[in-house]
Amino acid sequence: MLTRRFALCASVFTLAGVAPAVAQRHPPPHPHAAHGTAADQPPSSPADTPIGPVDTSAKWAFITDFNTGAVLLTKHADDQMPPSSMTKLMTLYIVYSRLKAGQLKLDDLLTVSEKAWRMGGSKMFVQIGTQVSVQDLIRGIEVDSGNDACIVLAEAISGSEEQFADLMNETAKKLGLTNSHFMNSTGWPADNHYMSCRDIATLAGDIIRQFPEYYHYASEKTFRYNNIEQQNRNPLVQRGTADGLKTGHTEAGGYGLVASTLRGSRRVILVLNGMNTMRERAEESERLMDWAFANFEDVTLYTAEQAVENAPVWLGDSRTVPLVGGKDIVLTMPRNWRKTAKVDVEYDAPVRAPVVRGTKLGTLTVSGQGVPNMQIPLVAGVDVPRLGLPGRAVAVVAHYVGGV
Repeated sequence: MLTRRFALCASVFTLAGVAPAVAQRHPPPHPHAAHGTAADQPPSSPADTPIGPVDTSAKWAFITDFNTGAVLLTKHADDQMPPSSMTKLMTLYIVYSRLKAGQLKLDDLLTVSEKAWRMGGSKMFVQIGTQVSVQDLIRGIEVDSGNDACIVLAEAISGSEEQFADLMNETAKKLGLTNSHFMNSTGWPADNHYMSCRDIATLAGDIIRQFPEYYHYASEKTFRYNNIEQQNRNPLVQRGTADGLKTGHTEAGGYGLVASTLRGSRRVILVLNGMNTMRERAEESERLMDWAFANFEDVTLYTAEQAVENAPVWLGDSRTVPLVGGKDIVLTMPRNWRKTAKVDVEYDAPVRAPVVRGTKLGTLTVSGQGVPNMQIPLVAGVDVPRLGLPGRAVAVVAHYVGGV
């Protein structure tokens, strides 16, 4: 196995001019041949990050880069915790799915049941027996965190809130939310109702990615319904430092928040839970959001069609084939840590002709101190037909005689 490696110096980010490490797994061929709860953890314990521990008063925390999926901060991120009203992201995800599929419309009118009207906690103050549009119910959830609005939608979609909870759990499995289980549509305290910070961040990312046409509701600062105007409970939305998504609070879970911010072309998703006051939630979320942008940056290592390596081809009408990412290879890197990063490329060499463009031929691996590990498949950038019979004969003779 031949290995070549290089450090990501500044010149790499202008136009890659340095060859990556290459591992060739074969010589030239012969021509004939668990989880748990963190409630008992001290709230001041630090979170883990690629650049070292960071203190946070949140009991549970997770920060990720939306574009690359890089994990920037984690603290008990896979523990099953009380998600409070952050649960409502799953209710909204299902509503948005129905809207996109044409099974609901924003101007559909839904009837308010007695259960929805009587529901306690945060409300948009719907009245029993009245009809409310889907769009107003969405705003009632996004801005007012209305438990009553959730129940109206849940009953309309599934017949009852209990059956809607079953749908929530089915959807969670499809989305790969492995530490989530739902008993209701609102986040009202209930045994066996939990989510993890990582799952909440995943769900938030799916909403932003899949339903951009509805995401704007999360950034509305006020909503008036039934002559009652309420302000968005998300402090980062109120301050204009985030464009969504949701807050939560219960005695068991403390004060929590999931927020997303776009600065330039870079988006970050933050989930915190288990704080003691609303003020602490606001200050800690803003501090850690600023930390994420100040300490990391997204770097385009290679563009979609840029050759990472030119691999030798055996018996092809071209001697090499470019290995490309097929899409821009973007990494989230700690600022001022780029010189510590290492890039390795591994593939079977030589590549046997014929080669079909888009065929996976190798893997690019990025690693290093302070750099989140990342693996990217590399594919053939062009077709390479096989040589005709005379050409193959010449190539075989050349291999034996000249070692080429």
